[in-house]
Amino acid sequence: MSKEVIVIKLGTAVISKADGTIDTAIIKKVAGEIAALSKRYNIVLVSSGAVGSGKKYLKAYKGSLLERKAAAAVGNPILIQLYHKYFQQHSINVAQALCERVHFSNRVQFLQLKQTFATFWENNIIPIVNENDLVSNVEIKFSDNDELATLIAIGFDASHLILCTSTGGVLDDQKKIIPLVEKVDGSVMKFITKDKSGPGLGGMLSKLTFTRLASSLGIEVTIGGLKGKQPLQDALARKNGTSFLAKKSNLRARQKWLASGSITLGKITVDKGAAKALLNRKSLLTIGIAKVEGKFLEGEVIQLMEEDNTILGVAKAKLDAASMEAHRASKNVIAAHADDIVLFND
Repeated sequence: MSKEVIVIKLGTAVISKADGTIDTAIIKKVAGEIAALSKRYNIVLVSSGAVGSGKKYLKAYKGSLLERKAAAAVGNPILIQLYHKYFQQHSINVAQALCERVHFSNRVQFLQLKQTFATFWENNIIPIVNENDLVSNVEIKFSDNDELATLIAIGFDASHLILCTSTGGVLDDQKKIIPLVEKVDGSVMKFITKDKSGPGLGGMLSKLTFTRLASSLGIEVTIGGLKGKQPLQDALARKNGTSFLAKKSNLRARQKWLASGSITLGKITVDKGAAKALLNRKSLLTIGIAKVEGKFLEGEVIQLMEEDNTILGVAKAKLDAASMEAHRASKNVIAAHADDIVLFND
């Protein structure tokens, strides 16, 4: 592509008022800054806020799965209409792109998605992405929009991923923003709680998990807020929030796709010995598995997790979930062959 790709994700809390309604002043501000940046970059905007926009139209809303689906279906056109209004002030049109995991796990559909986005950019259109909550199955839905934004950034070979949050960045034990992080490890993870940020699904743990994934694959990540006159440009200049340096990645496009979009129904946690063996390019044996989660079949791609709940990589499973669990005490059973493993921190 002629321009670098930037993916910007706006969380529910950062674009909402205290009463849960969308803050139109924030939408206007973001539209103006993205309009300026679009002259130099191809931009994907991943925006939460659909459920918050639509839930007031449901009687006695309690937040059940079906109610969230319905609220999202009502709220998505309301949200996109707001973006349309404020981007139009800069002579830019927007397109609504409701994604499902199959758009990433199926390579043919993924390549079609990339081609469609390229057409948007050629015609001065900003794609605004959200999950297709109405039809997404609970077992294969994205964990949150942090994951969706990360998969897009990796698949589109973005240079920068900006995750906007109400906290303004990663906070240390003195509640001060950590300006620069070279590596997402225990020295950073120790500051993180599992609290969510207001009405959204995600939290800082989620953001750091996907930040590690993106930065390990060559994408610089910023976790920052929307304060100041030009917060997005400041994020690109490492003047807003917490910046995470990108590692050099030698993965080919297909490997990056494997590392992101093929994550589907399961994950396994490996012990320290197995993690060390994987880093030495060894196959994964079932005896090194600490935990098996999800329902997956032989041949499906699953996440590999370390015991501190950070992503180690992905692998194509040689066994289904039940067989992998059943053979955890076996010494010489291969769970994933070395040739079918992609690591994110080697």
